[in-house]
Amino acid sequence: MTRIKLCGLTRPCDIGYANELLPEYIGFVFAKQSRRYLSPEAAAVLRQQLDSRITPVGVFVDAVPETVAQLVGQGIIDLVQLHGHEDAAYIAALRRLTDCPIVQAFCIRSSGDILAANQSPAEYVLLDSGGGTGTVFDHRLLREMTRPYFLAGGLTPASVGEAVRSLAPFAVDASSSLETEGVKDKQKMTAFVEAVRKE
Repeated sequence: MTRIKLCGLTRPCDIGYANELLPEYIGFVFAKQSRRYLSPEAAAVLRQQLDSRITPVGVFVDAVPETVAQLVGQGIIDLVQLHGHEDAAYIAALRRLTDCPIVQAFCIRSSGDILAANQSPAEYVLLDSGGGTGTVFDHRLLREMTRPYFLAGGLTPASVGEAVRSLAPFAVDASSSLETEGVKDKQKMTAFVEAVRKE
């Protein structure tokens, strides 16, 4: 069964929606350049409200490894997602600080990007069209994937069912398509989860 990640949650009501829907993962964004940025303090409060069956993921862009490890150590996140220029050396440095599983994100534009994802030392990889733009990359490139992956990039409640059916990803990840006027929309979140679970 394809797992679900609802990313970019920022408000107590977002957590409430997630607790009702029970996706496998939710995402807190710790990249300050994002409009969905959460401070560690705000994330800690939301984590306390999160159902224990849901894994909280911290999304980072070129953060200092010690900063990432500290949030894991404080129990705010249980999975680390890297969305910047982090490489194998960065992942090795992070692993010296924490044994938390890592998801490395790749912006997919060519078969070379697929090759890089296949070779990542991270426990998981996430394939995206690039940084929350809501656009879809060429899914035909996925024929070359040799490992399980999180699929992101332009997935909507209307399109995710077909993506799950045709590609069978390990997990699907959405953020912008679950929003109305810049905030999470319970109806869209519900429709997304239901579309995945129908397959």
